[in-house]
Amino acid sequence: MITIGQLAEYAGVTVKAVRHYHQRGLLAEPERDSSGYRRYTAEDAIALVKIRTLAEAGVPLARIGDLLDADPDALTAAIAEIDHGLQERIAQLRRTRDQLAQLRGGDRLFVSPEAAALLDELRALGVSERQIRLERDGWILMRTASPEDALRWTAEKRELLTDPDFRALYLDHDAAYDWSPDDPRLPALAERTRTWFGDQHRSERRPVHNPTIARLAAQSQPEASSPAWDRLARLMRG
Repeated sequence: MITIGQLAEYAGVTVKAVRHYHQRGLLAEPERDSSGYRRYTAEDAIALVKIRTLAEAGVPLARIGDLLDADPDALTAAIAEIDHGLQERIAQLRRTRDQLAQLRGGDRLFVSPEAAALLDELRALGVSERQIRLERDGWILMRTASPEDALRWTAEKRELLTDPDFRALYLDHDAAYDWSPDDPRLPALAERTRTWFGDQHRSERRPVHNPTIARLAAQSQPEASSPAWDRLARLMRG
């Protein structure tokens, strides 16, 4: 006869686990001896080892009671069923890990590969993360509303970024977010922007359907405007 502590040590579990198995009805509780202690037998030790083995194999505690005294065929069938469930769970966990990997990849979880490449180009150009977030949110909305147009606009935007004048304007508009609305640089930036758009319309290039500069004052997301941007929009309207 052994104590609960000796039983737990023999089976490689904690005393708390033994008591939990008692509460779940998996392991019968022996009567107390004259000293008030529970005394366990070799049969209890064998049962506890079986319970521990099934639990470590991933068998739910709710199923273990049925399997302890099951015949070989029933045990094999039950284990196969449990294994199938585990395989499905593993597949789900792998899908979750893939999603987490995409999250670590940043924008690619939310936007098209083309838009993600555009955002990478903007980061390489030195655009602020605030503006990157505005761009990303805009592409998410456009992709949802009209995937075909979003794809075309992405291509046009990437083409515009090959223009040094556009890149310079884009960076200056980005920086102007934090300027004072009375900053003397704003009128000059508005004039440069009007001139650039005028040159675009006079050229043989495709019309610009959704240029970022034209969208700066029309954004509706948080951080989409500032006092300086509001004044810049007014100046650009003349």
